[in-house]
Amino acid sequence: MRLLDANRLHNARLYPLLEKELAEIMSGRALWTMLLLVCPLVGYSFVQAVSLYSDASAAALQSPAAATSLSPLDGILLPTFGSFYVAVTLLFPFVAIRVLGQEKESGSLRLLVQLPYRSSTIIVMKLAAVLAAWVFVSIPALSALGVWLLLGGHLAPTETLNLVFGHVLYGLLVGSIALFATTISDNAATAAIIALAATIGSLVLDFTLAGRSGWSAWIAELSLTQTLRTFEQGLLSVGLVLGISTVICGLAALSTVWLRPGTAMRGKFTRSVLCVLMMIAALGIATQIGRSFDLSEDRRNSFPSADQQLLTTLRLPLVIIVNLVPEDPRYIDLKRNVLGKLERAVPNVSIEVAGSRQDFAGRSDDYGQIEYVYRNRSDVSRSTSPREILPLLYGLAGVQPPQAALGVDYPGYPLVTSADASLFWFFGGLPLLIAFAWWRSRHPRAVKLAAFEGGQS
Repeated sequence: MRLLDANRLHNARLYPLLEKELAEIMSGRALWTMLLLVCPLVGYSFVQAVSLYSDASAAALQSPAAATSLSPLDGILLPTFGSFYVAVTLLFPFVAIRVLGQEKESGSLRLLVQLPYRSSTIIVMKLAAVLAAWVFVSIPALSALGVWLLLGGHLAPTETLNLVFGHVLYGLLVGSIALFATTISDNAATAAIIALAATIGSLVLDFTLAGRSGWSAWIAELSLTQTLRTFEQGLLSVGLVLGISTVICGLAALSTVWLRPGTAMRGKFTRSVLCVLMMIAALGIATQIGRSFDLSEDRRNSFPSADQQLLTTLRLPLVIIVNLVPEDPRYIDLKRNVLGKLERAVPNVSIEVAGSRQDFAGRSDDYGQIEYVYRNRSDVSRSTSPREILPLLYGLAGVQPPQAALGVDYPGYPLVTSADASLFWFFGGLPLLIAFAWWRSRHPRAVKLAAFEGGQS
């Protein structure tokens, strides 16, 4: 009974704090300005995506075989949420900074930390406000999905929810970076520079080092953009989700360390080093988890079910030596069509990229060969097609290839339509609703603080 009463008292104390954080971020101009800017950006991208999808569908109706390549995930979801991703990368840090920057500049943070709340509780409530802000600014992108359904379009629930979940994690990641930047900065302007240096720097890093090998490839994996690639392919990677969650929690822990003003710098640095070491250790564990789920409706990340089940029975080590450079288009096709799927299906597989730039220039006759080694037997192929490579692997393993299943091909979802009328929603109706909600939400700041103090008493 006492424990129940204690929980009720604890929750009663948290509600005013959460209400205060939500009111703080909702009262800022950054949130509403970003929301107004996202409307035309997402709306234009959505209309253009529907137009291109409709053109491709018109051609596919004349050729049923071409219809199988029409996926709403690629044609509608990725372009629409791609524009939203750009907005979150460039604009959302300004929104997230609002949850703490205003308090640091006004000096009210010193009063907040004197209330009976732990620093970790305050940071968690601020992250909850950041999440609420992301949900709010995602309204245009989510409404685009509703418009697509009204037009008669198709959306697969699993791959759609997986993509939205990836963007939620990305939004929290950007928000936690901005929150940490605010705790170590004296003002919001400095925090914005630090946060944008991380987000925009990751974009530059991704474009500059894409397709490189060695250390360049490892550095490119640190880009924030890479966190969305797996979700955009229809994959739910357990290791990736744990890794992103680890970084978010680690940045929240660092924000907790640096939150309270007046604390000795030596103590902050010591605790920060411990947080970073724990975060690195947790990331090391997360990278070892290779479990993933193919949630795409067309099963693009997996072989046919019969092949997938048979490949899981190959328990011995499978070694693949690829004599290609990562920049070669043949390697990209091989990675997408064969290697990535084998890594998910075969329990013990290792891939070595042995190609060099001199070989790429045409100085070696062996360039382009892929060697497969299993059970002390090996074979060589230059193909990047699973239709040729899977029989080769079955021959090395000494197993009978499965019979091809009938009637399981992805049908595709062609749709000839126009979304031009939705421009009135994205450029007129929705912005007007947002402006009206902004007007209704404007209250004197003193009233909010008084309500918060009344809740504390």
